[in-house]
Amino acid sequence: DISGNFHRVVETIRRARDDLGAHVVVFPELTLTGYPPEDLLLRPEFIDRVARSVSELLPQVRGIDVVLGHPMRNGSVLHNTASVIANGQIVAQYSKQLLPNYAVFDEKRYFQPGTQPCVVAMRGVKVGLTICEDIWEPHAVRQAVDAGAELVLNLNASPYDTGKDRLRQEVVRARAREVRRPLIYVNLIGGQDELVFDGGSQVVDSDGCVVQRSRFFEESLDVVDLDTSRGTVHPVGGSIEQPPEPPESIYRAVELGVRDYVNKNGFEGAVLGLSGGIDSALTLAIAADALGAANVQAVLMPSRYTSSMSITDAQAQCRVLGVEFRLLPIEQPFDAFLKTLSPLFANLPLDTTEENIQARCRGVLLMAISNKFRRLVLSTSNKSETAVGYATLYGDMAGGFAPIKDVPKTMVYRLARFRNSISPVIPQRVMERPPSAELRPDQKDEDNLPPYDVLDPILSQYVEQDRSVEEIVAQGFPRDVVERIARLVIVNEYKRRQAAPGVRITPRAFGRDRRYPITSGFKF
Repeated sequence: DISGNFHRVVETIRRARDDLGAHVVVFPELTLTGYPPEDLLLRPEFIDRVARSVSELLPQVRGIDVVLGHPMRNGSVLHNTASVIANGQIVAQYSKQLLPNYAVFDEKRYFQPGTQPCVVAMRGVKVGLTICEDIWEPHAVRQAVDAGAELVLNLNASPYDTGKDRLRQEVVRARAREVRRPLIYVNLIGGQDELVFDGGSQVVDSDGCVVQRSRFFEESLDVVDLDTSRGTVHPVGGSIEQPPEPPESIYRAVELGVRDYVNKNGFEGAVLGLSGGIDSALTLAIAADALGAANVQAVLMPSRYTSSMSITDAQAQCRVLGVEFRLLPIEQPFDAFLKTLSPLFANLPLDTTEENIQARCRGVLLMAISNKFRRLVLSTSNKSETAVGYATLYGDMAGGFAPIKDVPKTMVYRLARFRNSISPVIPQRVMERPPSAELRPDQKDEDNLPPYDVLDPILSQYVEQDRSVEEIVAQGFPRDVVERIARLVIVNEYKRRQAAPGVRITPRAFGRDRRYPITSGFKF
C-alpha cells in the first residue's frame, strides 16, 4: 500500500519531530512497500510509484533526519535500499548486501546486492547503515565500522516464529560486541499474508547489553537517547519490554495475523463453522479477540452424527464471547446428495465418501454466507491434520484464511489453556473430550491416527527438521507408525497446495517454507 504507507510515514515524521522532539526517525526495511512485495517488484509501474513517493516525501522532511527503507532502481538494477533524507534531500543511500534466499525469503529473485558500506553524519554522529540480513554475518557491520561508524542502524523485516526473538537478540548482541559499537535494531510490525512481523525493536550498547526494547506485536514510536558527551556514542537506555514466551507469543502472532488479513483485505468480519471441538473453539476465540465479537459469526451445522454435547458446548462458547451464532443443520442437503448419488453408489458400502460429503455440505453453506455478507471464512484445520491430510478438500478446508494452519494439535490445547487463563471462554469439556470429526458413529481421531503426543513429535522431525524415517525410528518411535505418517505427508501434498493461507508460527510452515513436488518417486 504505497499511498497508505506514504501518509503513515509523513504522520510519523511529524509526531517524531513535533511531539517527541527527535533529531532522527528510523523506519523498518521496505517501509514504503511493505514486506515482502514479492512479484510486485517485477512491475515497472510499481517501482515508478515508489520513486514518485520518495520524491513527494522529500519536501516534507524538515527539522528532522529520516532513515527510510524502500526498493530503489538504479538503471536496470533493483536494490533493497535505506535512504537518509535531510532538509528535503537524499544525502546518503545504502544497498543491502546480504540477500536472504531461504525459508520464506527469496530476495535474490528481485534484488541485486550492494557491495559498499554507507556511513553518514547525523547530528554529529557517524552512523553506519545496514539492512536485516546484513547483521546475521559479521562482514557488513565490520565494514561500516572500518569506514568510521560510531553507531550502527539495522532496518528489519524479520518475521515471527517461535524462538526467533531470542535468536535475533543473540545475533545483535554478538555484532555489537565484535565491533565495540552500539547498535539500534528496528523491526517491522504487522501481518502480511502468512507472515507476522512481531517488532521487538531493540538497542544494545557497545558491550552487547540490551538497554532498550520496544513492545512486541504492537506498533510504537519510541525515543532512543544517545549520550555523546564523552567522545563516544552511548545509548542512555529506556524501558526494556520482555518478549512473551509460547504459548502467549504464538497466540498473539495468530491474533495479529487474523486481524491484519481480514482488515487489510477489506472484509466485513469473519465467519466460521463451530463444531464443538477444540480447533474451531480456539479459532473462534482468536477471531473474537482479533476482530471484536460483533464482527464474527459462528455457524453450527450438525449432522446425524453430531452429539448434543457438541451443540451445547458450541452455543455456550458463543454466549460467553458474545458472538452471534446460527444453527443450520445439514441433514437435508446431505440427504439430497445421497439420493442424487444413490444410482451410482447402489450396493456399495459407506466409507469416507459419505463422511466427506458432510464436510462439503458445510463448506458450501459457509462460502454462501461469505459471499452474501462479505465475511471471510476462517478454516479451522491445524498443522497436524494438514500434514497427514486429515481434512476434507472443499469441506472443512474451504475458506479464505486458516489461522491455526501452522499450529500442531498439541499446541492447540496449550493455546486454549492459555486463552482460558485470561478469561474462561472455551468450555472445559471441549478441551477434555477425545477429538472427533463426528462424521460417523462414535468416531475418534485416534481411529485413524496415532495419539497426537506421538504424531506431533514425528511430524516435527519429518516436516520441520527433514529427518529421515531411519533417524526418527532410531529415537524409539515404531517403524510402522513412522513410515505410515511419512507416507501420509507425501501423498497429501496435493491437498496442501489447495489450502488457504495461514499464519506461520514455526520455522518450517507448509506453503512458503516447505515446497515439495506433488508428483514424485521419492517416497521417504
